[in-house]
Amino acid sequence: MSVGRYLLVALVAFAAALAAVLVARTWLAPAPRVESEVHALLHERLTLDPAQEARIHALETSFAKRRAALEAEMRADNQRLADAIAAEHGYGPKVGAAVDRSHHVMGQLQKETLQHIFAMRGVLGPDQAAQFDAAIVKALTQPAQSSR
Repeated sequence: MSVGRYLLVALVAFAAALAAVLVARTWLAPAPRVESEVHALLHERLTLDPAQEARIHALETSFAKRRAALEAEMRADNQRLADAIAAEHGYGPKVGAAVDRSHHVMGQLQKETLQHIFAMRGVLGPDQAAQFDAAIVKALTQPAQSSR
């Protein structure tokens, strides 16, 4: 194999790894639209009493730490996926395992996000909870805004 061919293979492998990372960041871990909507509702549109504010702040602080840890795992998964693509140059067992691992962590983040949302909902009064539910449904069902 000539040097030019090795360089071409290396370039293709690098491009594939970069594409995998971009796909993961764009499609698999989109911006948290629902969380932004919930945050705006809680802090801008609902009138929370001081006890509710304190409880929600504690929930948000705790979840922020857990979310940061899961996002760090997803970044590590993206690196493992890129490494697997570079090593296998196709959809092989390492790539498949890396994809499965990243899906597991993304699913865990989604589950924990929902648990967090329901925990915050539990702090609200009935009228506030109804507004909260409507905002969640709207955020989940409205078409994605093209901001990219």
